[in-house]
Amino acid sequence: QVQLVESGGGLVQAGGSLRLSCAASGSISSINVMGWYRQAPGKQRELVATFTSAGITNYADSVKGRFTISRDNTKNTVYLQMNTLKPEDTAVYYCMWKYRTYTWGQGTQVTVSY
Repeated sequence: QVQLVESGGGLVQAGGSLRLSCAASGSISSINVMGWYRQAPGKQRELVATFTSAGITNYADSVKGRFTISRDNTKNTVYLQMNTLKPEDTAVYYCMWKYRTYTWGQGTQVTVSY
């Protein structure tokens, strides 16, 4: 079983930046996908960005050019650098680990004010 611990959410003004971190522990497979999803009030959870253990990244169109996902395999940690934040980026951000099944973090609130 994998456990995920997230950090780095908060309140920021539009145009600002935040960095999220997520550390995985437990039964870690070297083959996996780590990433971030988000869920805004009244909306479905949606993909933000993913990073496979093979080095392949994927981004939602809405964050391309503004967000950057990275990972440190020695620490089993994935990061999400969020720049030029917009009010529509406000959501609970969930860290995700996938190897055969999905594991989710507890979520961290990101609020972008006008």
